Amino acid sequence: MEKEEKIKIGISIGDLNGIGGELIIKTFEDNRMLEFCTPIIYASVKSVTFFKRHFKSNLEFNKIQKASQAVNSKINVVSVWHEDVKINFGEEDQKIGEYAIKSLQAAVEDLKNDQIDVLVTAPINKHNIQSDVFKFPGHTDYLAQELQGDSLMFMVSEDLKVGLLTDHVPVSEVSSQITAELIEKKISIIHNSLVNDFNIRKPRIAILGINPHTGDNGVIGSEDDTVLRPTLETIKSTGQLVYGPYAADSFFGSKNYKNFDAIIATYHDQGLIPFKTLAFGNGVNYTAGLNKVRTSPDHGTAYEIAGKGVADITSFKEAIFSGMTIFRNRKMNQKLTSNPLLKQSRKR
Repeated sequence: MEKEEKIKIGISIGDLNGIGGELIIKTFEDNRMLEFCTPIIYASVKSVTFFKRHFKSNLEFNKIQKASQAVNSKINVVSVWHEDVKINFGEEDQKIGEYAIKSLQAAVEDLKNDQIDVLVTAPINKHNIQSDVFKFPGHTDYLAQELQGDSLMFMVSEDLKVGLLTDHVPVSEVSSQITAELIEKKISIIHNSLVNDFNIRKPRIAILGINPHTGDNGVIGSEDDTVLRPTLETIKSTGQLVYGPYAADSFFGSKNYKNFDAIIATYHDQGLIPFKTLAFGNGVNYTAGLNKVRTSPDHGTAYEIAGKGVADITSFKEAIFSGMTIFRNRKMNQKLTSNPLLKQSRKR
């Protein structure tokens, strides 16, 4: 039997002054990780060596100039730059932001060209990455431009999956951006992701209301009645299992979320506050809807603990394993789609 080829995991280094370097060093100090994947880190030999020395690590890595030179069973470092970079843990630095973007751009280019299978992004600082050539609020928006498909921020853990109708949008603009077209598109992305990325055949999806108490019959806003409910009825008529809108204030506390495969929040904090309360440190930020797989940990640069050696690697490891699982699920579903006989054999 032919041995399955190891999945190539490209890793962008993120903010060098944050905890990204520590997460990578600690994660791959466990040699068992190399049994599952071939890591390719986009940074520089000098920067990775700095992290290795700072954290007193015995980590060994393979120096390469491009991803095609990566060696299985080794940690590979692509030299995106060669100059010395001054790393000051915990400090926000515009120059450091430039290196975070260099790493990301190199990794995404290889992802587009199938030189890596999955992209895992270490945390960036959304402020110091801004420049004349990079004007995106974060990874998701940049990937939406560079890759094919419609991107959606999908926070996932073993027991909870939360997607967003609107993500990095000011609260004052949320209601004006929620249209029937947007609702239909986002629900379609999540439905397809649950089927193809997570192997959930008939996903049940709940959507939270836009206003408190879903508007209380128009007393606290009309958007739930005029936009959300009619659109959900239209979607239900296609056979998709979509439910709601639900009042967001009691939905998670009542454990109602456990009755669904995914929850759609109408804006950023409505979804991410409960997700990070229930799953923080074990969750993964997955960019659904694109033709390539990208994941990241569910936290930021954590400047306050950077360089101290106390960062928790759980979410970063989950991001790696989730990326691999999604990649394999997609490949299997592609085979099922192209081979009706194989699909028939898997039916119960």
